[in-house]
Amino acid sequence: MRFQNRSRDDVQLDMTPLVDVVFLLLIFFMLSTSLSVNPGIKIDLPKSSAEQIKKKKTTLRVAVEAGGRIYLEGKKLSLPQLREKFQTVGKDHGDDTLVVIEADKKVYHGLVVKVMDAAKSAGLNKLAIATEPNEE
Repeated sequence: MRFQNRSRDDVQLDMTPLVDVVFLLLIFFMLSTSLSVNPGIKIDLPKSSAEQIKKKKTTLRVAVEAGGRIYLEGKKLSLPQLREKFQTVGKDHGDDTLVVIEADKKVYHGLVVKVMDAAKSAGLNKLAIATEPNEE
C-alpha cells in the first residue's frame, strides 16, 4: 500500500493588525502624557526670571485660583482639609516632599501665606511658588 505524501500548507500569522494596534497604543500614550497637568483649573501665573527647580520624588501641587478656591493635585479642598492632607503627607514623607504653590497673580497674598503656613506647620519645609518664565 502506497501512501501519498501530502504537502502541508504553511500557516502564517498576519502581523499587520498587531502592528497597527501597537502603533495606535503608542500614539495614544504619547498624546495623553503631553496634556496639561491641571486642565480644569485656570491659573494665570506671575512672570519671573528665577531659575527652574528640580523635581523631588514626592511633589505636591497646590493650585490657588483667582476666586480663592484651593486644589491639591487637581482635587478641590478647603483650607482645613488641605491642612489635614499636609499633616498626613508630613508624617509619611516629611523632608522629602516639595510643595509647589501655583497661585494666580490676582489671589490676595494672605491666602498664599495661609497655604504656606499650613505646609510649614505639617513639617513640609520645602516650598516653591510656580511662575512663568519672563519673556525678556
